[in-house]
Amino acid sequence: MPTFLELGVPAPLASVLAAEGKTEAFAIQRDTLPDSLAGRDLLGRGRTGSGKTIAFAIPLVASLISSGRKSRPGHPRGLVLAPTRELATQIAAVVAPLAEAVGLRVTTVFGGVSQRPQEQALRSGVDIVVACPGRLEDLMKQKVVSLDSVEVAVLDEADHMADLGFLPGVTRILTATPAGGQRLLFSATLDRGIDSLAKRFLSNPVSHEVDESSVPVGEMTHRVLVTTSTEHKTGLVRDLASGTGRRILFTRTKHQAKKLAKQLTAAGIPAVDLHGNLSQNARERNLSAFSADPADGGVRVLVATDVAARGVHVDNVDLVVHVDPPMEHKAYLHRSGRTARAGAAGTVVTVVLPEQRRDVKDLLRKAQITAALEDVNAGIVTELVGERAAHVRPAPPQPVQQQQPKKARQPQQSGGPASGSPARRRRRPQGQGSQGQSAAQGDSQRSGQQGQRSRGLQVGQRVDTRGSRRAQGGGFQGR
Repeated sequence: MPTFLELGVPAPLASVLAAEGKTEAFAIQRDTLPDSLAGRDLLGRGRTGSGKTIAFAIPLVASLISSGRKSRPGHPRGLVLAPTRELATQIAAVVAPLAEAVGLRVTTVFGGVSQRPQEQALRSGVDIVVACPGRLEDLMKQKVVSLDSVEVAVLDEADHMADLGFLPGVTRILTATPAGGQRLLFSATLDRGIDSLAKRFLSNPVSHEVDESSVPVGEMTHRVLVTTSTEHKTGLVRDLASGTGRRILFTRTKHQAKKLAKQLTAAGIPAVDLHGNLSQNARERNLSAFSADPADGGVRVLVATDVAARGVHVDNVDLVVHVDPPMEHKAYLHRSGRTARAGAAGTVVTVVLPEQRRDVKDLLRKAQITAALEDVNAGIVTELVGERAAHVRPAPPQPVQQQQPKKARQPQQSGGPASGSPARRRRRPQGQGSQGQSAAQGDSQRSGQQGQRSRGLQVGQRVDTRGSRRAQGGGFQGR
């Protein structure tokens, strides 16, 4: 394979890639870089794991270098659109070192987090924005950002954009960029409106399609294991999660992902979850834990919904487990693509209940995957799990310490008898009888209750003030 320097990549950018151990281009990079570096509009088709991110990151940065213009506050010159914040974060992590090497700045824009830091970054004059369509449109409407200076616009995972219903927003965003700018569109397929999008916004584009045989996938082995019952499935999943290598377990719902991660951790297999209900900070924290070495506090198991099926790239994932088979074949392929990336080998296991056999056969046929349905036995489990990781005793739950309320101070004695005392009742006029005594006692009780409420309110005010401050602090941190 040719080196990046041989393909015309500027030396500062090639040096950054070489420092990361990347010296030779993958197929999609080899095919597209000569055209994209020459400023041509480009339509690239290739499956996940083919190296698309570097294929567009290099010409994006190189073009901004060559133009020599300076970015103005709120007017970025480079734009990358991605369907999910996980993918946007991953793209920014690839683009940022290349940009920093030549003095350019990169920021991300997506929802689920406070927009104030994003506003500050844009107003400080960033060069490249990696964004999800929804939040970017919000900032455009608020006049925080304008796309009238964009020189290079990239649309990544365009087919996933279509699946999520983002194409109308993408159309509005691309319409806001200058017509003469360079545009790079990458997608696994050209269905669901992608072809129309390319025809509208790409000018005389060059098309490149990466043949599946040229993608450096190493060896991806597909296994389909049929369980006898839900209980049998639960035990099998726990066994598959117990190995020493990294593994991603896919479930169909957020609740199942959260529940399974907790169950595995309680069973001595530390796991983290990744799904749409998590805050951005929680997502990043869990991904960092999954990426870290277990010796440094990392975990080997990630339990995820399809939110992780695209854009989440962690090296050396040995095993992908479809705990719940996906609904469609595209999701199967994208989930499976988390392993066997960039030349590494990996295994994909689909766990099937007896009533799911027919649906899974149809799923594999559409995905063009050949794999026999196997009944589970101890030999298969041992083969797939390999060496088992040491049991990790889960940390005991921390007791919640409740703050003791302060006792109300006793009222000072005024020297005379308190309200409601027998002495006061004796001073009442005679002749009221039992009704008068009952009324006097009622007045006494009401007076005493009012005094207690008065004293309790004074204490409560101080407690409520502290609680209010804590609540305000928690809300601010959450934002």
